[in-house]
Amino acid sequence: MNASDMLLSVRGISKAYPGVIANDDVSFDVVGGEIHALLGENGAGKSTLVKTIYGLIRPDAGEMLLHGAPFAPATPNEARAAGVAMVFQHFSLFEALSVAENVALGMQDPPPMRQLAARIREKSELYGLPLSPDRRVGDLSAGERQRVEIIRCLLEDPRLLIMDEPTSVLTPQEVDILFQTLRKLAENGTAILYISHKLKEITALCDRATILRRGRVVGHCTPRDVSESKMAELMVGSAVQVPSRRRNAPGAELLRVSGLSLPPATIFGTALQGISLALRSGEIIGIGGIAGNGQDELLAALSGERLSAPGTITLEGRDIARSGPTARRALGLLSAPEERLGHAAAPDMSLTENAMLTAAHRQKLMARGFLRWNAARDFARRIIADFDVRTPGPDVPARALSGGNLQKFVIGREVLQRPRVFVVNQPTWGVDAAAAAAIRQALLDLASAGAAVICISQDLDELMEIADHFAVLNEGRLSAPRPTDGLSIEDIGLMMGGAKDMEAAHVA
Repeated sequence: MNASDMLLSVRGISKAYPGVIANDDVSFDVVGGEIHALLGENGAGKSTLVKTIYGLIRPDAGEMLLHGAPFAPATPNEARAAGVAMVFQHFSLFEALSVAENVALGMQDPPPMRQLAARIREKSELYGLPLSPDRRVGDLSAGERQRVEIIRCLLEDPRLLIMDEPTSVLTPQEVDILFQTLRKLAENGTAILYISHKLKEITALCDRATILRRGRVVGHCTPRDVSESKMAELMVGSAVQVPSRRRNAPGAELLRVSGLSLPPATIFGTALQGISLALRSGEIIGIGGIAGNGQDELLAALSGERLSAPGTITLEGRDIARSGPTARRALGLLSAPEERLGHAAAPDMSLTENAMLTAAHRQKLMARGFLRWNAARDFARRIIADFDVRTPGPDVPARALSGGNLQKFVIGREVLQRPRVFVVNQPTWGVDAAAAAAIRQALLDLASAGAAVICISQDLDELMEIADHFAVLNEGRLSAPRPTDGLSIEDIGLMMGGAKDMEAAHVA
């Protein structure tokens, strides 16, 4: 590696927060034109590090060099002015505005709208990301929304592009398009700093990798020369266990959904249209689909957050269509939504308080009208221990946890309540390989113990690994579930994109 090739040099970066050291003497280099992976389990310090590079966090110690010159951005504007851009895991777009209007909002000094629209078309065509500047963002798919974020960055001609979990809501075909774009950017000299927990993607895309564990750099590798299991082992410090399941014949029917239709809850929501399915004890049904096709609406309908017409949802023969979340939980139907901070957990409440919120009845955390806080704290400690939640303790607020650790807490909180039926949306979104394996194993163990599971996920490998049957949500309609044996990822990707005829689900 020649000094002249060096784009970014990070030396001795450290950052501490109360009770945790996020970055501990981190050093690594990024070369111009390379795609460089930043790997690590949840809480390893990846987000803190890239936010430091992007000017969102000031380090306690260390220095950075960009093109050989000192680089210490105090704000993202300073980072962008120096040629550093970032596409975040969560999109920051206004659905009521057009593509061009959203792009303009992210620019310091946007050109006239007609000129900006022409530049958007030119850049999107150059990098194979077809995008109409006049379309309303609320009408775009998840993949198209990501294109908006990428084009917004590319209009600034960055020399370093940071991407945080960019494929979490994309179909396989959209992932292929994204990879082609990133390779073309690299060929033109732009460096890509790429964060992902999907090791297959790292192997296929990245030139080099820096691996973090508990805030420290523990190694570097060339992904193409190292197995996925070895990379996972470097990340977590031990071998990652592959989920396994003791398969039993499906038992009695637990949940039946019959002709469930609901209008959208918001102007940008998706209407559910005639959804039907039957779920038996010991069975896992995987539901795939591009984000925004009714996943949130389906979970809300099944959890009781939205009520439906009488007779559309029955639990062990009992009509629960007009029962709210508390009543359904008492009967054994539990759920975990996709949005963990704000929906699954109250950000400013402690882990103990968040445990109380959903487990008060099933874990007997109330007695004679009084809350049993010691019991709630013990339950929170059990979740932390059983699901390896990295946190100083049960009194820490939910917002203090990394996304992956909060996800482990949320899933653990529900699984340990021993549901009869468990509905979960994106169970391993944004979690590392070891945590994903542990969560999938927990779902498999639930099924082996006789529960029924509906797993809604955009991770097709996940669904193929754990599900007995697979269905696709497309524009609020659910396809007929099919056995996962014999289904290819390519066929499922086409189904998710709506390329195959979607027949309404039927109940045999």
